[in-house]
Amino acid sequence: MTPEAVGPRRVVVLRHGETTHNAAGIWQGQLDTPLSERGERQAALAGPAVAALGPVRVVTSDLQRARRTGEAVASAAGVPLLEDARLREIHAGGWQGLTNVQVAEGWPDERAAVLRGEDVPRGGDGETMADVVARVAEAVGEHLEGLGPGECLVVSTHGAAGRAAVGWLLGLDQPTAWRVLGGLGNCCWGELSEGREGWRLRTWNTSAGLSAPDPTMPP
Repeated sequence: MTPEAVGPRRVVVLRHGETTHNAAGIWQGQLDTPLSERGERQAALAGPAVAALGPVRVVTSDLQRARRTGEAVASAAGVPLLEDARLREIHAGGWQGLTNVQVAEGWPDERAAVLRGEDVPRGGDGETMADVVARVAEAVGEHLEGLGPGECLVVSTHGAAGRAAVGWLLGLDQPTAWRVLGGLGNCCWGELSEGREGWRLRTWNTSAGLSAPDPTMPP
């Protein structure tokens, strides 16, 4: 048996590369926007870097920006890529397609509530972070069931959904996760390892280059 086979299980939570909406400061939510040229370059760099962590499989949101990023890792690692719609970004309701300025002007009370840390539905008819945590936790929990000792799972997802996954694994409520972790930059990742008392964060906002925190990341 190899040393890797008896080591701790690991999870790498990877955010998709930049999109034109990210670059323009537009709320995407579940809009299916493609990677920008910069995002494609980010994914190309992240692929082999994340593959070097030794994943046995990659599970991805079905939205194309996350799927394309996950494909880069799976291809470099030579491992399967599985889609799971539960790993989608938070649905931001009427905010989707708007800038932060437009959201603040059109939804002042709701936006102020979010900034105060209240978990209200985004954009009137969108999701709360509690909604996101519930579906992301269900998905990650299921994919972990088949992960053996020493194996690594890559989760290719989105900013808020990725933080929801990491917060859930660490046992943090979402306001604490936002305060402690902050945003996950485009094509950045966090690595967690499992110990006797639960999951531990090993790295956060690691990148292979061309990455920067996204100022439009919703809290």
